[in-house]
Amino acid sequence: MSFPATKRELGELYTFFRLLADGKVSLGTPSAEASEQTWPVAMIQRIEHDGARRYYIEPSNVRIVYGDVDKHTAVFTKKDDKEEVTFAREEFADAAAFVWTLLKEGRTVEETGEVEVPDELETFLDEVRIYDLEAKTEDRTDFSVAFWHPDTPLTGFNVRCRIAPMNPLLDGGRTANLKFEQTGVKFAVPTVNKVNALPESPTEVTERMLLIERLGGVLKYADVADKVFRSNLLMIDLHFPRMLAEMVRALHLEGISRVSELTEYIKQLNPLKIKDELIQKHHYYEHKMKQFLVALALGMRPAKIYNGTDSAVEGILFVDNKGNVLCYHKNERQVLADFLYQTTRFEKGNVDKDKYGFLERENGVYYFKLNVKIGLTKR
Repeated sequence: MSFPATKRELGELYTFFRLLADGKVSLGTPSAEASEQTWPVAMIQRIEHDGARRYYIEPSNVRIVYGDVDKHTAVFTKKDDKEEVTFAREEFADAAAFVWTLLKEGRTVEETGEVEVPDELETFLDEVRIYDLEAKTEDRTDFSVAFWHPDTPLTGFNVRCRIAPMNPLLDGGRTANLKFEQTGVKFAVPTVNKVNALPESPTEVTERMLLIERLGGVLKYADVADKVFRSNLLMIDLHFPRMLAEMVRALHLEGISRVSELTEYIKQLNPLKIKDELIQKHHYYEHKMKQFLVALALGMRPAKIYNGTDSAVEGILFVDNKGNVLCYHKNERQVLADFLYQTTRFEKGNVDKDKYGFLERENGVYYFKLNVKIGLTKR
């Protein structure tokens, strides 16, 4: 009997099967292409609701070992009552090709965004003991990889597939809001109501900002709404919140969304009033943005205290439009930074869910919040 799956789940499955079949992965370039350098994959660890599986890649086969992973020490202990099973790597190659076809051609149910998975794939998943389409980890990794040798330290990865919906790098909801103080002309309550009453539309936030300007108001950056997110941004730079605020403002007013293009715009605007030498020779604005993007990729979250230490996520496995799996690892930090800088964009979150885009009174002052959301581009 067939079952539904999201394309994001299928993208993770495809990546997993592709690595098991190939036994290696290409390192990605900043422009999201495969380089000539590859790293051999020796073993992949995947967590399910009933424990862990280790998939050892041998010359012709994949050997599956069952066990448990200690939450505190991350030590894997084999389950003695579970018999090891072995499958030919060719079977994983066939499964990867099948999943890729589903990703490209599978008919999506409009209401749920899910794809119907045929019986033959369900049978294979049962045989290789995959019951959870998305791994059940607490550290935000999708699965972990041992390169070169099975006993080398595991590397935790996030998977992102370009032909499936991708989790954003930054999706903090209302904790990722920035506050702008409404200055200039003092608005009366009826004026505020007029601004907030503009009808819902894809451009409603922009329309409210433009109306505020037409009525003589000025939106001046004030603060980060959440104190933890404020401190996290200050870890990048004491002036970074203001830089980020001006980029989000430009997203709405200038219609620029790509991070690289927004950074160029900010260089011209120079909201921090820094010296031209620092901008042109030291590439200050690009450097700070890349620092921020890498921090996000390696674990920074708006509502969790960030102290500069990387999380269990140590890299990204990125699937391009042709099905190539590209590896971006924190050990190749500059390549990771350049890749993120070239392939990310600011996105507009849900206004009602993220609670932004309206004039709100706080201690006698009106503020207008904008939301920060950053994701990978689809092309």
